[in-house]
This record gives sequence, structure tokens and C-alpha cells, in this order.
Amino acid sequence: MKIIVSVKQVPARDSSLRAGSDGKRLDETDLTYEMNEPDAYALEEALQLKEKLGGEVVVLSAGPDRVAQTIREALAKGADRAIHVQLNDGTQLDPLAAARLLAKAVEAEKADIVLTGLQSDDLGYGQTGVIMAELLGYAHATIVMEVEPQGDHVRVKRELEDGWFQNVLLPLPVVLTIQSGIKKLRYATLMGIKKAKTKEMKVISSGELQAEFATGLTIERVYVPQRNKQSQIFSGDAKRAAHELAEKLKFEARVI
Repeated sequence: MKIIVSVKQVPARDSSLRAGSDGKRLDETDLTYEMNEPDAYALEEALQLKEKLGGEVVVLSAGPDRVAQTIREALAKGADRAIHVQLNDGTQLDPLAAARLLAKAVEAEKADIVLTGLQSDDLGYGQTGVIMAELLGYAHATIVMEVEPQGDHVRVKRELEDGWFQNVLLPLPVVLTIQSGIKKLRYATLMGIKKAKTKEMKVISSGELQAEFATGLTIERVYVPQRNKQSQIFSGDAKRAAHELAEKLKFEARVI
């Protein structure tokens, strides 16, 4: 069984974010990067499936040269090899453009299962995996909690609202977006880090894939929200004060 895991590199959560000089992107001067946490859970699910059933885990990531660091981390945790779709620094991808690139790379691999995280920590669209499945013509499911291959099918458990779950049987090949927190994440061992240096990491330029990846989104402005403090004191009769507060919350703050 061949499993491909799509992994994205995102700014670390404790990074200090500042707008760039053009006001349309982040200033990356002092940013540090890490593996997108939801994708880390997708990787963990793939590695556990490999341990149970055998096969191969291939890491797929698109981005500039710095993405190699995140790819090596995935290889150190146990992935067998990797594909790096090379992009220029500053290239902006919307979910459709990213899905087109990744789908082209997946087509050549003929994978049985493609896993992605539910969404990215930086943008949070939650659409790339779904669009990729449509482009490939694969079956797909989102918010997946459990994955159980059964011959040429896979049974998945999906999380629904209000504590409900749904079990679905899907034909292979399939694209699944994995819910965060379903497994305990492993750390890369010292031996794994050493082995990662010898594992294959194939670099493909975006042009080689012959995919249309021009973004359809335009960023008008990136800025830090202005902080301000405003307070209003309601005094006098408690019943009247409560009524005034409810009116403010409903018609001014619009939170109820």
C-alpha cells in the first residue's frame, strides 16, 4: 500500500508577525517555520497504517528551499521518501492552485491513500484536500477520526456535530483529511534523524508538473488590528442595567 501525506510548512505559533513593507504579505525576516500541526497528525496516521499493513509512506510538500527542513523532519519520523515541489520565495497559492500542483504530483505516484491535515494553521481554508480529491477523481472524506483499510476499500470514522460520528466505506484510491488530536504524535529519534539524511527527497520544479497554479485570490492589505479599550458602566437598577446591556450586546456588539 502506498500512502502519500501532504505536508505544509507554516510560521511557528510563537513567531512575531509583522506586515511587510508592501503591506500585502508578512515580513519573513525573523520568522521561524514548523510543520503544520494538522498535517503532523496526518503523517502519524500514515506511519501507523504502514506499521500495521506494510507499504510505503511518501511525503509531499510544495514551497521554497526552506521547506526541505520540514520534509526532513517527516523523513526522520519514519516516512520512506519525499517529493518537494519547488516554488520561488514569496509565491502565493490559494487552495485551488495548491491542489492543482499537488494533484499533478500525486497522479504520477498512483497512491492508494492520500492524507492531508484538516486545515493549515496559517490560512485555515480547509479546502486543499477536498479540491485535490475532485481534481484526481478520487473518493474523499473530511474530519476523519479513524482509518481502517479493507481490501480495495477503506472504512473511515468521521466526526460530526454534537458528539455524533459517521462510518463510511469508500473505494480506493481515496483522499482523506485528518482531524487533529486523533493520535499521539511521535518524536523523531536520533537514529531516525540520521537515516533521514540518506532518504530520497525528489525535487520537482512547479514548471515540470505543467499545472496551472496562478492564484485566483488577491491580497489587498495585511495589517495588525489596532488595539483599543472602551468601557461603559451601567449603574442604578439592576434589572434596567441588565436590559441595557442586552440591548448593547444585541444591536451594537451583535454577539447575541
